[in-house]
Amino acid sequence: MKPVITTGFFIEMLMKKILIANRGEIACRIIRSCQEMGIATVAVYSEADRGAKHVKMADEAVFIGPSPASQSYLVQEKIVEAAKKTGADAIHPGYGFLSENASFARLLQKEGIILIGPSAESMEIMGSKLAAKNAVKAYNIPLVPGTDTAINSYEEALAKGKEIGFPILIKASAGGGGKGMRVVREESEFEEALQRAQSEARSAFGDGSVFLEKFIGDSKHIEVQVLCDSHGNYLYLFERECTIQRRHQKVVEEAPSPVINDEKRKQIGEHAVNVARSCNYLGAGTVEFIFDVTDGAYYFLEMNTRLQVEHPVTEMITGVDLVKEQIRIASGEPISFSQSDLKISGHAIEVRVYAEDPSNNFLPDTGKLTEYIIPQGEGIRVDDGFERGMEIPVFYDPMIAKLIVHAENREAAVEKMLHAIQSYHIGGIQTTLGFCRFAVNHEEYRNGKFTTKFVEKYFTPDLLMKEASEEEWIAGCIAASQILEEKTTQPKALESKPSNWKTNRSF
Repeated sequence: MKPVITTGFFIEMLMKKILIANRGEIACRIIRSCQEMGIATVAVYSEADRGAKHVKMADEAVFIGPSPASQSYLVQEKIVEAAKKTGADAIHPGYGFLSENASFARLLQKEGIILIGPSAESMEIMGSKLAAKNAVKAYNIPLVPGTDTAINSYEEALAKGKEIGFPILIKASAGGGGKGMRVVREESEFEEALQRAQSEARSAFGDGSVFLEKFIGDSKHIEVQVLCDSHGNYLYLFERECTIQRRHQKVVEEAPSPVINDEKRKQIGEHAVNVARSCNYLGAGTVEFIFDVTDGAYYFLEMNTRLQVEHPVTEMITGVDLVKEQIRIASGEPISFSQSDLKISGHAIEVRVYAEDPSNNFLPDTGKLTEYIIPQGEGIRVDDGFERGMEIPVFYDPMIAKLIVHAENREAAVEKMLHAIQSYHIGGIQTTLGFCRFAVNHEEYRNGKFTTKFVEKYFTPDLLMKEASEEEWIAGCIAASQILEEKTTQPKALESKPSNWKTNRSF
């Protein structure tokens, strides 16, 4: 039985209009849920996004400045001004940009505008990996062996490193995305790695604090979706597997994980809601764990205090619209279902379609979408923010879309994803679709044994070139067979006519 969702009194009274402080696919996705709830929407846009899809979809749109995000989407005062100008009751920040910015949360509170997200205090606790580790200790959450405070000196760090045992991982306390992170396998590499991690963290986040953890080599990345309301309800909507990554960023995600059984699912879910309790969390959030494939142990990594990019796979297996639940919770309503209502239905896989060239170290690619045809069919969903003829701007994350499939089991979902990728036609730019097809079709992915080392161990650019060559050869064979078939069905009067293909061949 899927959760029953109803529209409530608080939404009708409090939220007549929501401003989406974001762009691209996530802005479009939020607008769709608002439209279904009868809530008016306001888009904001920069110079580069004047003709963007989210601008066309919204009821109103406000220009907020030049193309660089630092002059538009990240300028808090411009977002607040747009909300006031249009009479928006609330702001949904999506993911990225201002979604985990505590000062923005405080500014909205001061201005009397509802933030569809957690409190500034929750963001600050979970925004610091060290503060998060200390907050969850009271709940006996499993933690990776390591330091609980920032490293103050090389001598202290080296002593701790020896105590933990190499290999170790140096991690920035703030931020994410792999910045300020270094794996140190030997003592001789430690000093330089520490300096580089601190420098990178300082440059990326304005905070050079780093700490040490035991490096778990053969691991998976497991995360749990949680929902928490102001009525004391803390729920988990099962786990997602987000192990296949490039440059420490996810590319393929699925739900549920092929390595989590029912017993461990309940255990890790309860740990996740206790992490949320540790910071008095409100709304939708994701608790991330590292899973050691050698012994099945898992450890808390961090909590993302926002809607995740990969949230659709959870929606597909639970029947819950997470954006609608976010809006209801921010309106003061209780979650519209209980933990016992939630059941896993089938299997879902998501691949992120980036404007990147996998054959060139996944470097971003830009240009015009000369062709853009999305796959269709039951159990196939595309969340995107682009249309044919649009330009991929250089100013923002290069993700074009998310392709999601749902089927009765994992094997069927894999086959459906391969079919959907084959039916997704994008021209004018390089994309990660070929890599995603390679990954999902790989034996290690199919058997569920893949780890975070998947790209490192199995992917080389020549594999995509080989696949492309084989596809061209097959396409050529199909074309040739069609020509021959046409020839055999031609009237006899035409068969006597000389064939240029025969007379002009050079082989």
